[in-house]
Amino acid sequence: MNIIKGDVLASVKRHQYPYILTAIILLFNIPVFDELIGDWIRDDNYSHGFLIIPISIFLFYRKRKDLVFPAGTCNWGLAAMLFGCLGFIFGIAAGEYFTTRFSLILIISSLSLYHLGIANFRKVWFAFFFLIFMIPIPAVIYHSATLPMQLFATKVTDSLLQVIGVPAIRQGNIIYLPEYALEVAEACSGLRSLATLMALGALYGHLTMPGRSRPVILFLATIPIAIITNIIRLLFTAVGAYAISTKLAEDFLHELSGMLVFITAMIMLFILGAILKWPKKRS
Repeated sequence: MNIIKGDVLASVKRHQYPYILTAIILLFNIPVFDELIGDWIRDDNYSHGFLIIPISIFLFYRKRKDLVFPAGTCNWGLAAMLFGCLGFIFGIAAGEYFTTRFSLILIISSLSLYHLGIANFRKVWFAFFFLIFMIPIPAVIYHSATLPMQLFATKVTDSLLQVIGVPAIRQGNIIYLPEYALEVAEACSGLRSLATLMALGALYGHLTMPGRSRPVILFLATIPIAIITNIIRLLFTAVGAYAISTKLAEDFLHELSGMLVFITAMIMLFILGAILKWPKKRS
């Protein structure tokens, strides 16, 4: 017990300045964490943020035996940390939440790069990259991408309804059925569920995919998967409203389709992952 305590005290003494700097950074960022946690609580689409930090800690912990010490410091980490501090200051001044939150992740990652050295950091970089997924999508991207995705989902859903013989007329982001109007609102654009799916795709690809390109392919594939599954949800709701009941479509089917969309997206993600791994196993 005394040996372990001595090792901990020796480590703290040897690296006291990085520890002190980290403590100061976290202390100054308590308001940032408070607002971020508030977003996770208020918006179900970002509730996965509660899991991101524990998963990142796990990803770092599983690589602990691969780290080699003593390790030389990396001065690029100090330069990146300075850039992160400037971004944090400008983000606070401009009231831009994404810039402030991203800068915090950059500061923590840069400090780790300096302390661990570039060779060690290459082994654990994904643990720091994964922290990005706890930040909600920037407002400027969300609002600029929502309308095009709404219109695209509406057009494709309307075309599919015509193919299967359901009478429908599309006007903007609204599909008119007999005795029912299906409005593709912002929440139904598919963009809001994309953040969670991208986080899952990145984690699944990192843990299971061989090589460098395949995890990237799997990660990027989450975008079309999110769009496709959202269109399936709209089609499911429209057919239910036409064939069964409009009230059933608005209540039960709408909630059920939301769960089915997520399950379908995960199944598609796992199938694509199996396809990407198959050539490696065959060879």
